[in-house]
Amino acid sequence: MLDARPSPLVEPLVRVRDLKIYFPIHTGLLRRHTGDVKAVDGVSFDIAAGETLGLVGESGCGKSTVGRAVLRLYEPTAGSVRIGGEDIATLSPERLRRKRPEMQMVFQDPQASLNPRMTVAAIIAEPLEEHTDWSRARKQERVHELMDAVGLNRAFANRYPHAFSGGQRQRIGIARALALNPKFIVCDEPIAALDVSIQAQVVNLLEDLQEKLGLTYLFISHDLSMVRHIATRVAVMYLGRIAELSPRDDLYARPLHPYAKALLSAVPEPDPMRESTRRRIILQGDVPSPANPPRGCNFCTRCPEVQPQCHEVKPELAEVLPGRFVACHLVRPLSDFKTAGSTGGTFGAGTVPEPNQQGETR
Repeated sequence: MLDARPSPLVEPLVRVRDLKIYFPIHTGLLRRHTGDVKAVDGVSFDIAAGETLGLVGESGCGKSTVGRAVLRLYEPTAGSVRIGGEDIATLSPERLRRKRPEMQMVFQDPQASLNPRMTVAAIIAEPLEEHTDWSRARKQERVHELMDAVGLNRAFANRYPHAFSGGQRQRIGIARALALNPKFIVCDEPIAALDVSIQAQVVNLLEDLQEKLGLTYLFISHDLSMVRHIATRVAVMYLGRIAELSPRDDLYARPLHPYAKALLSAVPEPDPMRESTRRRIILQGDVPSPANPPRGCNFCTRCPEVQPQCHEVKPELAEVLPGRFVACHLVRPLSDFKTAGSTGGTFGAGTVPEPNQQGETR
């Protein structure tokens, strides 16, 4: 099992700092710029080599936008994205093209992400055509290797995507992503369009490939039970910002942010006894528009534990327990509890602040 928190002595493979993606709003006859849709508004996280970071949240919170911006499929409005020590947000088009083999993406809809006019062999070989000067025989051999790796029959190499099931099409997309031996793969809801029985097969395939090839994943999903199975750490997003970033087991056992509590309360329990005692937290109201977010905390309009300061001051993502980061005024940051002589980032035994029932630490 990987450590829940990257070692501070090892440079993370992926380091995202204050990432912002704003889409301009143009109105009027002259199409003047009158505002912005703040799809991603100051997101920061690290992913260690060989780790899987789960990114969860309700539809429209900015998960997929983060994934595409990390690979610079969207141009960042602000912030930095370092992959393998290079800030891809500042790379020239030619240097970015040379960087592409290290970072790939598995898209949500396998039907839409595969060219219906290309055979499976041509789809998987397309990255090889673009980034290598290999001979035709070597490319064909690599295509067959990749089909074997993802559980596809080589005899189907000359078939077209419409001849395959949804799970098989997703395997084709995974094979294409692996063609250039990437270090980092963004999985953008790769199981959302699949049947439940096929979802488990695809997730097991991703785990097996990670173990064999040492891959690093950003796994974006709204399926909290599947994220619990595959992720090492989990980031919970709400309205373009990360509300909580914690090790998987800690988050599911005791979420700290009010939104994380509400989100995880909706996850069904397979144990009938535990399911009978599960207490749902029903949020009131609607999600605010990302074009006009609240002045203070983004969650203040729906939070059952809201305080006056939540409407005025936007909380920053801060470490509140070793390895756990929360953006909430009700959970005091770890730095507030350090002694005058302390220089470390963790506490000794018995000095970790415990949240009370209202979410405040004491």
